[in-house]
Amino acid sequence: MFDTLASFVDALRAAGELREVTVPVDPHLEISEIADRCVKRADGGPALLFRDVKGSDFPLLINAFGSEARTARALGVPSLDELGSKVDKLLALVRPGSGSHPLAKLFEARELLGIAPKIARSGACQDVIVQGDAVDLRTLPVLTCWPMDAGPYITLPIVFTKNEQTGAQNAGMYRMQVYDARTTGMHWQRHKHGREHQDEAGPGRRMPVAVAIGGDPILTYAASAPLPSGLDEMLLAGFLRGRAVPMVACKTVDLHVPAEADFVLEGYVDNDELRREGPFGDHTGVYSLADEYPVFHVTCMTRRRDPIYMTTIVGKPPMEDAWLGKATERLFLPVLRQMLPEVVDYNFPVEGGFQNLVIVSIHKRYPGQAKKVMYALWGLGHMMMLTRNIVVVDADVDVQNIRDVAWATLNNVDAGRDLVLAPGPVDALDHAAPLPCLGTKLGLDATRKSAEEGYARVWPPDIVMSDEVKTLVNGRWAQYGLGEPEIR
Repeated sequence: MFDTLASFVDALRAAGELREVTVPVDPHLEISEIADRCVKRADGGPALLFRDVKGSDFPLLINAFGSEARTARALGVPSLDELGSKVDKLLALVRPGSGSHPLAKLFEARELLGIAPKIARSGACQDVIVQGDAVDLRTLPVLTCWPMDAGPYITLPIVFTKNEQTGAQNAGMYRMQVYDARTTGMHWQRHKHGREHQDEAGPGRRMPVAVAIGGDPILTYAASAPLPSGLDEMLLAGFLRGRAVPMVACKTVDLHVPAEADFVLEGYVDNDELRREGPFGDHTGVYSLADEYPVFHVTCMTRRRDPIYMTTIVGKPPMEDAWLGKATERLFLPVLRQMLPEVVDYNFPVEGGFQNLVIVSIHKRYPGQAKKVMYALWGLGHMMMLTRNIVVVDADVDVQNIRDVAWATLNNVDAGRDLVLAPGPVDALDHAAPLPCLGTKLGLDATRKSAEEGYARVWPPDIVMSDEVKTLVNGRWAQYGLGEPEIR
């Protein structure tokens, strides 16, 4: 585990997974092109630390999550599958009651496990403090990622807001277009918790907001995780770290931020002020179009003495954010199984941008069960509710093997029987929908069909070699002179 971003960088350097670039580079498009070429490599490329970014005195880290192994290292596990194992162990200890979200038991266990955020008197994130007119966001090496982007964007912010009724904090991740020295856009969509807090604050109110950048990389991941409303992302971070996240009070707003963050921006969002935000080259691989979003006014900027600016680019997959999404996929599998026990596994293919497609395998026991699972998934929180396409396959189909999924789907789906059209809310980034945030989702039942589902014919068995012959061939393979065997 890593207390600071700098310690994570040191670990990447020691492991040979970091490349340091010392020649001058431009944050306007040049760094994006370099990072895109690296992340598109088969191995995801190295993490990149740019030491000399034009217009800024701060080093810039990108592609830190650019491979599965590096993301697992950042999250303190040997593999991303271990994230699910950690949740499974928790759920075995504190099985939720009827109607409660499985992870809600984190609240009851937080003191016992020692993972509740703890308040520190001071933190390195406030080594240097700049307030008022002296604040200048343009001193940060903020990237302009793509040619049609409306400007530079902060892309890995940990945005803290507070429910004014309960006092509970939330951390989310919403892109921030830098307009000038002291204002940015705040791209929280209608279904996001930051927007929920804004709406609860009411019209004519200035809602306090704080934004952290950097710190333990687990904090950045936690801010991206689709937690249910009311569950503090810093509690999730503490659970993954195995110890509490130290938090420090902001200097000018009534919020707490991670004490070891590299940068902190404090300020407010005026609920009556909107400004044109976008376009932005998004994780869907196309530009999300300009629209009206709230404005974040920065009144104070604090930082470490030796900060690192952490950022990413998104665009046509695969990109660095693919592995953050995969971490969420693996972490929430036990939670999904808790709510839908028939689920075996699921896969958000990287090419779908984690909103366009999910493939789910189930133990099918009764007719129509695949359709029941589709409706249940669309009825869950924003992790699933906006997923445009759901494919359900049988338990013996490996959902992580797209070739197997394609074979099962193309063999088993009859359009007149197995397609489900579900009108309803869609993601704001869904450009295919006829209306903003409203469209029709598609479900495909690719399971084998029975007579109970109106299939009067005999469903044909799959072509599979007998185990006896497989064992015989495995034992004699060397005699064939065909090279290394493929053991099956």
